[in-house]
Amino acid sequence: MPLSEFEVIRRYFTHPAPGARLGVGDDAAIVAARRGMELVVTTDMLIAGRHFVRGTDPRRLGHKALAVNLSDMAAMGAAPRWATLALALPQADARWLAAFSAGFMATARRNRVALVGGDTTRGPLAICVQVIGEVPRGRALTRDGARAGHDIWVSGTLGDAALAVAAARGKLKLAPSDRARVQSRLDAPRPRVELGQRLRGVAASAIDISDGLLADLGHICERSGVAAVIEFERVPRSAVLRKHLDRPAARAALLAGGDDYELLFTARRSRRAAISRLARRVKARLTRIGRTVKAGGARVTVLGRDGRPLRVEETGFDHFA
Repeated sequence: MPLSEFEVIRRYFTHPAPGARLGVGDDAAIVAARRGMELVVTTDMLIAGRHFVRGTDPRRLGHKALAVNLSDMAAMGAAPRWATLALALPQADARWLAAFSAGFMATARRNRVALVGGDTTRGPLAICVQVIGEVPRGRALTRDGARAGHDIWVSGTLGDAALAVAAARGKLKLAPSDRARVQSRLDAPRPRVELGQRLRGVAASAIDISDGLLADLGHICERSGVAAVIEFERVPRSAVLRKHLDRPAARAALLAGGDDYELLFTARRSRRAAISRLARRVKARLTRIGRTVKAGGARVTVLGRDGRPLRVEETGFDHFA
C-alpha cells in the first residue's frame, strides 16, 4: 500500500526536538532564541539533475542537504539549532526515504540540530532545507568586514568536489581510488561549524566556498569595497588534485569549482598567531593564500609562481548559466 504524505512525515521525519517549544505536528514550529542571542536563518535547495545526479546515494544526499546549510551557519559564526525540510518526491519510496532520513538525522544529531517542521509533496525530486541558528548579538561574521591589508585564509583543501564532477563529465580520467576520494568530497562535505564559531572575534569577514574560490572571494570584495590578490601556489589542494594540475579541468576545479564548503575568511595580520593556535585547537588546516588591497582594476587577481597575473578563464558556478 502506498505511503500517504502524513505517514511519510510520521515515519521518517518526526523526531524529538529538544530546544524547540513546539516541533513537528502543528501548522508551524515555535522556537525562541536564548537571552543575548540573535537568530540567523539560511535556506538552500538541491534539485535533481542540477545539484546532484539521479541515483545519488540517498543517505549521502540526506547528509548533504543539511550540511550545505550548516556551512552557511559556519560562515556566519552561528550555532545551528533548528531545521525545516521541504521535500518533493516522484514517489514515496520507503527504502529511499529510510536512507535519506538516516543521513539527514545523523548529521542533525551530530550538530545538535532539531528538525522542527517542513512539507512533503509529489513532484520532481527536490530538497529544500532551512536552518535557524543563534549568534551572540552583534558578533556574527559577515562579508562586509574586509579591509585593505587583511590576510586571506581558507580551511581544508579546495577543488576535489569539482574534480569529481569534471571526471564524471569525461574532462579527465581518475584512478578508481582517486575517483572515490573526490566523489566523497562532493557527496559528503563536512561543514566547518566549530571553526566558524571560534572565528568570531578573530576573522573580519567570512563566506563559505560553495560557488568556487574566485566567485566567493569576489563576493567578499564586492561587499567590503576591496580587491584581492592570491597566490596560485598557496591555494591548498589535495594529493589527488595535485596529480592533475597540468590539466585545465583540474586548475579550474581548484580556483573556480563549487561544492567545497570550506571557509574563506579575512583577518588582520596581527591575528596570524591566534589563527595558527585555532587551527591546532580545531584540528583544521588553515592556509593563508593572499591579501586584500584597495579596490581598483580586477576584483580578484591570481599570481603565478613568477609573481605575474595568471589568465583565468572560469571564475565560479552560476545557477543560471
